[in-house]
Amino acid sequence: MSQSEDQRVVKELYAALLKEARRTFPAVGGSLDAPEERGVYVIYGPRNDALHVGSTPKGQRGIVKRLRDHMAAASSFTRTYLDGNGAVLRNGYSYQYVVVENPRLRALLEAYAIGDLCPAHIGHGM
Repeated sequence: MSQSEDQRVVKELYAALLKEARRTFPAVGGSLDAPEERGVYVIYGPRNDALHVGSTPKGQRGIVKRLRDHMAAASSFTRTYLDGNGAVLRNGYSYQYVVVENPRLRALLEAYAIGDLCPAHIGHGM
């Protein structure tokens, strides 16, 4: 793909991500509504502010696995921004995602979404 083609596709994927329904994190015993495919996701706080943009660069079970990791405090986002308490995500936090199988497009979309939704995190290890 050319640079301009990459840009067009990333902008389309970003628009698709933001159009996705926001899902709430489940109560204890509930299950996450997320796919096992790889992609990019956004976690929102109780005030609907974007707190984290993430992707699934490796591993199995895709987006659902990464969201479970956050709930289990097995992520730098949870340790850094939620004081290691992933269970707090069950209280008014939500997420949305888009499946992106292509690794390059997934990385480009994640970077684009971070720049737009969470620019304060750039350069801070998140």
